[in-house]
Amino acid sequence: MTTPLRSIEVPLKAGGTLAAMEAGAGPTLLCVHGFPLDHSMWHHQLTGLAAHARVIAPDLRGFGGSTGTPPVESLDDFASDLVELLDHLGIHEPVVFCGLSMGGYIAFRFASIAADRLRGLVFCDTRAAADSPEASANRHRMVEIVRRGGVKTVADAMHGKLFAADTYVELAAIVEDTRNVMLTACGETVAAALLAMAARPDSTPALSQLPCPSLWLCGSEDSITPATEMQANAERTRDSQFVEIAAAGHMAPLEQPAAVNKAIERFLFSLEQR
Repeated sequence: MTTPLRSIEVPLKAGGTLAAMEAGAGPTLLCVHGFPLDHSMWHHQLTGLAAHARVIAPDLRGFGGSTGTPPVESLDDFASDLVELLDHLGIHEPVVFCGLSMGGYIAFRFASIAADRLRGLVFCDTRAAADSPEASANRHRMVEIVRRGGVKTVADAMHGKLFAADTYVELAAIVEDTRNVMLTACGETVAAALLAMAARPDSTPALSQLPCPSLWLCGSEDSITPATEMQANAERTRDSQFVEIAAAGHMAPLEQPAAVNKAIERFLFSLEQR
């Protein structure tokens, strides 16, 4: 049976609208995409976890079907938009926030500004540390390229890093679809997100103080945020679980959806037992 998906569009106080897709019913699982992607990377979670939760996958401000007026100035702006989304939908009970890569950075900011809205955190292929000086400088260089019309340069730079080696061969259509999403991203939005990520604080000191249980998922072949780094973060975090996803790179939810969904389903069940 095909899982029915429902589209959402929410006006933002800052201007513009936030678009999202949702499926299922029950406790809320908020799935937040990475850079520079959109909600479509969560397709298998929308369809595969709808029997266990109300799965909501937004397009962050300026990405996908969301408008970006004005662009974000910090990751806190993205987090505040998500609080508005939950308020608009009448979701006042705590949610499970699931973020991949940049979505994980936003999860830390969400926990900082709206800890009482959290029931659980799922960190996918992300890191707690701030950018190194080299990484920050590279993001600023990319901003200048993007502002000269170079979104394709960002897509080209990321293309070979996102997936496990076998994924490029066995799931070539998914790789191409992901590249097309990146190519259609708004340049102004991409530049603003790069600057926001470069300026984000180090969340490592906050790991021991996270307000809820957490699940850490990482592809075994993730070269951007290695599994060893994510496992170390999980070990610094109280009430946490770490699961390594075999045969996946940085895009584990797309590459190995069955394994990712199984881990999230178990985490949701563990929260229900508390």
